[in-house]
Parts: sequence; C-alpha cells; structure tokens
Amino acid sequence: MVDQFNWILTIAIFFPIIGGISLLLIPQKEYIKIFAILFGTIEFILCSYIFLFQFTNGSGAPVLVDLNSTWFPTNIFNVQYFLGVDGISAPFVLLTGLLGLIAIFASWNLSNNYRIREHFMWLLILQGAVVGVFTSLDFFMFFIFWELELIPMYFLISIWGSGRKHYSAMKFLIFTILGSAFMLVGVLGIYFSTDSFNMIELPEKLSTAKLIIPASILFLLTIIGFAVKLPVFPLHTWLPDAHTDAPTAASVMLAGVLLKMGGYGMLRVSASMFPNELHQFAWILAILGTINIIYGAVITIRQTDLKRLIAYSSVSHMGFVLLGLSAASGAGASIGITGASMQMFTHGTITGLLFLSIGFIYDRTHTRYIPDLSGLVQNTPFLATGLIIAGLASLGLPATSGFIAEITIFLGAFQTWPIFTTISAFGVVLTAGYVLWMIQRSLFQHRLEKFNTLTDASIGEMFPIIVLVISIIGIGIFPSIISDMFSLGLQPIISNLQAIN
Repeated sequence: MVDQFNWILTIAIFFPIIGGISLLLIPQKEYIKIFAILFGTIEFILCSYIFLFQFTNGSGAPVLVDLNSTWFPTNIFNVQYFLGVDGISAPFVLLTGLLGLIAIFASWNLSNNYRIREHFMWLLILQGAVVGVFTSLDFFMFFIFWELELIPMYFLISIWGSGRKHYSAMKFLIFTILGSAFMLVGVLGIYFSTDSFNMIELPEKLSTAKLIIPASILFLLTIIGFAVKLPVFPLHTWLPDAHTDAPTAASVMLAGVLLKMGGYGMLRVSASMFPNELHQFAWILAILGTINIIYGAVITIRQTDLKRLIAYSSVSHMGFVLLGLSAASGAGASIGITGASMQMFTHGTITGLLFLSIGFIYDRTHTRYIPDLSGLVQNTPFLATGLIIAGLASLGLPATSGFIAEITIFLGAFQTWPIFTTISAFGVVLTAGYVLWMIQRSLFQHRLEKFNTLTDASIGEMFPIIVLVISIIGIGIFPSIISDMFSLGLQPIISNLQAIN
C-alpha cells in the first residue's frame, strides 16, 4: 500500500487532545466552558465529515487513510502509523463525536471552582483516544489508544464522581487492565507469527502463517479483553459501580462509547481475523449473550437507583451484541452481525439520552432513589419527555432505533439458535417491565410537595436532548442511514463466515 495522508483522521484524533490540554492555559474560568463547547463542536464536525465522506463514497473499504509505513524503526517492530475508516468504524467515529459534544453540554452546570479546567480537559482527551481506537488499523496503535482512554475515565470518576468514587474508579481500572493483559499476549502472539500489526493484512496472513500459539488460543486471549469492556457476564461487575458513581458526562461516554469499543474489537479482530474460531465458539457466545440479556434484565428490575438501573440494563442490552455475533455460524450471519453492529450504535444514543436526562433530573432533585421521586412530569415536562422517549427506545418500541437493532438480531440469530433466541426474546418483556415501572414511579403518580419549585430544562439542556431524540427517531424510521454502511463494511467478514458455513 502506498503511503498516503489525508490528515483528517490524524486531526480528528489529536485536535481534542491538544484542545483539552490548551484549556489549562486559559486564565479566565468563565471562558473554559465556551472553549470546551467550541472544541467539542469542531470535533463533531470533523467526525461528521468523516462519516459522510465514507457514506457518500458508497464503499465499505477504507477511503480516508493516514499511513506512514516508516513511522517506527522497522528493525525493532514492524509498526506503521496507519489510520483508516471503513463501513465498520465510520458510524462509531460519528457516535464518538456526537456523544463527546453531548458530554460537554452535560457538564455545563459544573461549578467554575470545581477543577473545571481538568474536567473538560479529560473529557476532550477521552474523546480523542476513543477516535484513535476506532480509526487505528495498526494493532500496535490500536492497543495504545485502547489503554490511553483508561486515564481520563479514571480521573473523571475518581475526582468528579460521587459515593464510593475512588473504589469504583479503581475497580474499572483493574478490570480493564486485566482484560488488556490477556489481549496484549494475543497481540504479541499474532505479531510474532506474522511479523505484522497491519489489521487489513492480518486476516489473510493468519490464515497461512505458522502460528506460535494455536489460533483458538489467540482468539480467546484477544476476545477476553473485549469481553471485559463490553461487558460480558461474569466480567461485568465493574460497570454498575462505575456508572453509579461517575458524573453524568462520564456516564454518557462510558455507556455510549467505551462499551462499544468491546463490540468493535470483536468485529475488527475476533470476527475478521479468526472466522473459523468464531464459527467454532459461536455456541459459547450464544449462551453468554442469553445469560447477559436475562440476568441483566432480572437484576435491573431490583434496582432502586436510576443510574444503577440503567447500568444493569446496559449489561442486558450488550447481550444482544453477543447473540448477533453468535449468528456467525449459521445462515443468518449477515443479518445477525449487522444487527449486532446496529445495536452498539443505537444503544449509544439511547443510553446517552437516559443518563443525560437522569443527570439533569438529579441536579434538580439531588436524589436518584426512585421511591423518593414522584410526579416530576408536572414540573419538568421536557426532561420527563426525554426520559420517556429514551426508555421506550430501550424496550424496543417500533419507530425507534432500539426496535430496528433488536429485531434484526432476532431475525439473524433465530436461524441458528432458535432456543437461545426465544429465551432472549423474553428479555424484551423484562425490559418493558423495569422501564415502565421506572417511568411510572419517578415521573407520574402524585407530585411531592418538595418538588413544587423544580424548574424544567434550560435552553442549553434542551439542545443535547433534542439532538439525541432526533437521532433515535431518525434511525428508527430510516435505519438504512447506518445499516447500509455497516453491511458494506462487514461484507468481507460475512463472506469468509459464509464460506465456512
């Protein structure tokens, strides 16, 4: 491949990182939020351009590429500075730009005296690191950005969180680093077997290389790191604690983007590089996906904290990603894997809206304990409407993006795993139960006297809610905006899987 540079991908990664660091140099605290919004808006425009360029090109293969093959001394490691977006990664780049801007708006009420420079700096650095994960096509770079995002998320939770924030931040860090340790062994095993980190060339090289570690072991080593991030039962326990104690902005990014890194890794590495092993272990993914869906939903029903409820619901909804991937071993591979990709994207916008609405409500009521909330719709109708729409999308109401993703997964997985799919479908019933219960208890019933003076969303709070609602309804009505791009990007993976079937 000839070295080429479009610069746009490099700028999309390093602009928010440099912008975040530059916030430390602004002397007037009252300007910090304005500059953060400016940097976030420019980054969203860059990510939107990347997505639209890939979309209008009509190709699933990488079109925008930043490549320097001599970036690293080749006598040490054959590492390339290799960035690119294709039909798989472009939607996630767009999602990162969107939710990064939403997270900045979610922090608008943060006190100017509460280490405000650092807060927005870490948010912007986090955004740049995640874009790096989704655009890296060199496995070495991929791993570096994968680890880099841990630092800002750790500080966001441990400094600006609540409750047992230090415990939750450390638990998040330990779980993720432990998963990364397994992945690092797998990455090194792949490199020393193929002498390449190039994620475009690796699928072909792995199929012909003499592996120093069996392919099935490499598959398991790498997928463990992705399973922790997704997260997969029983490696999920860090997520409810992290969500409960994280500030609103961190929860938006954690649920909306960071969990998707796990699913993206399964597509980019597990499915692309190890199609035979994915086919071989698909039954395990089907079982774990079903457990995630049902166990997560049952535990969610028991929650009385709004954020903890949404956190456990994310465990349940990420089970649908595993169920969709498990369709790889059957005739429904194309539909199932496309549905899994859709689930990751739509879950990002839905949970982003859930955590955003709950965060704004908490700012007013100073409680997330559901039994202490009642009748909020009377004083905060706009915030209540945002929470209702997000809740209905979460339970898969038709005309929302949540319905499109889940029905696609069911259609693909049922052809291969009818029993597991039937059991998993019951998770939709459980989801409807806890979502409707949460909405009824916290928003309706009689209004409590202590909430008589509550005010509804401000203009600055309305904007991110409206943007996310448009995304959820828009994709629910016109799903091809995202699904067509995923289908193009996944075509090489699906072709290899179908050749095995």
